[in-house]
Amino acid sequence: MSSVEEFRAEIRGWLKTHLAGEFASLRGRGGPGREHEAFAERLAWERHMAAHGWTCVGWPEEYGGRGASIAQQIAFHEEYALADAPARVNHIGEQLLGPTLIDHGTEEQKARFLPPVRAVEELWCQGYSEPGAGSDLAAVRTRATLEGGRWTVHGQKIWTSLAHESQWCFVLARTTPGSRRHAGLSYLLVPLEQPGVEIRPIVQLTGTSEFNEVFFDGAETDGANVVGAPGDGWRIAMATLGYERGVSTLGQQVGFRRELEALVDLARRNGSAADPDIRDRLTRAWTGLAAMRAGALCGTDPSAAKLYWSHWHRDLGELALEIGGPAATLAAGPPYDLDDRQRLFLFSRADTVYAGSSEIQRNIIAERVLGLPKEPRP
Repeated sequence: MSSVEEFRAEIRGWLKTHLAGEFASLRGRGGPGREHEAFAERLAWERHMAAHGWTCVGWPEEYGGRGASIAQQIAFHEEYALADAPARVNHIGEQLLGPTLIDHGTEEQKARFLPPVRAVEELWCQGYSEPGAGSDLAAVRTRATLEGGRWTVHGQKIWTSLAHESQWCFVLARTTPGSRRHAGLSYLLVPLEQPGVEIRPIVQLTGTSEFNEVFFDGAETDGANVVGAPGDGWRIAMATLGYERGVSTLGQQVGFRRELEALVDLARRNGSAADPDIRDRLTRAWTGLAAMRAGALCGTDPSAAKLYWSHWHRDLGELALEIGGPAATLAAGPPYDLDDRQRLFLFSRADTVYAGSSEIQRNIIAERVLGLPKEPRP
C-alpha cells in the first residue's frame, strides 16, 4: 500500500482527470437539503468511481475495497471534498451497512450484499427512528415475526434518509414478544421494492424531501437476513452508529470550512466585518472548526463529536443570516429557491436532532463516558 501522501496524490489526480466532461457539472451538487439535485447523474458518477476502484476504499481488499489505512481514508475524504465533488448517494451502504456486515455478518450475507454496495448497484437506507422512538431508540415498536423461514415486518419508521431512492433498508425491529428497551431487538435486512412497503416523503423546511416515512404492513424478508443473532439487534445497531461517525466526517468538515470562508468573504464585502460582534463570532467559528478537526484526528468520543459539530453548524447558520442582514430573509423571486445561506440556516436546525438529539448525546456522555449517575427513568 502506498504512503498517505502518495495515496492523496493519486485520488487528487484521478478526481482532476475524471470530474470533467459529462461529470464536470456535478461539482458542488447534492448534500444536506439538496439531495434532489442531479440524483441520477450523481448515481452514474458514483458507479464510475466504483468501476475505477474508488468506492469503499476503507474496506478490506477481500471484500472489494482498497484496505486503506485510517490516515489514507482521511486523505480520500478530504481530497474528495476539496475537489468539490458531488455529494455521495451511497454513503449509507458504503459507510454504515458495509462495515457492519464485514464485522458482524455471515459469509453468505457478505457475499450477497457487499458486491452490489461496492458497485453502487443497490442503495440502502437506515430504518431506526420511529414516532415515539427517535433519539430514544430503545423504545422501538416495529415488530417482526419468523414463520416458515421468512420474517414478516409490521410498523413504521420515520426520518428515513433517501428511502425513496433505496432498494434495501436495515431495520431495527422487536422480534421477542413482550420484550422491552434494548432486549429482544433484531437487525433485519429488508427489501423495499415489494408489497407491504409504503414510502411517503416528508417536506422539510428547505422545501425538499430527502427524509421519508416508511410503513411496513406485512413486508417480508428471508429468515437468513438477520445480522447477528435474533434478539441481539441493539449491539449491532450501536456498532453501525459507531461507523456512522467515522472518518468520513472529516470530508464534512471541509464543507464546513468552505461555508465559513464564504461568510468571511461576504462580511468583508458588505461591511459587516466592521461589527465587533460579527468579528468575534467569525473568530469563534474558525477556532471551533480547528478544534473539531483536532478532535476527529485524535478519536474524540462519537457522542461528544456529534454534539460539538451539530451545535457549531447550527450557530454558523444563524451567523449566516446575521451577516446577510435583512435581505437574507428574502427569496429572490419565483420559483423562490433558497440561496446557500438560507439553506444553511434552515437545514442546520435539524443537525442537533437527527442521528441522536443533543439531549440524548449529553446523557450518553454523562452516563457512559463520565460514569455519572443515570437519569431517572419511568
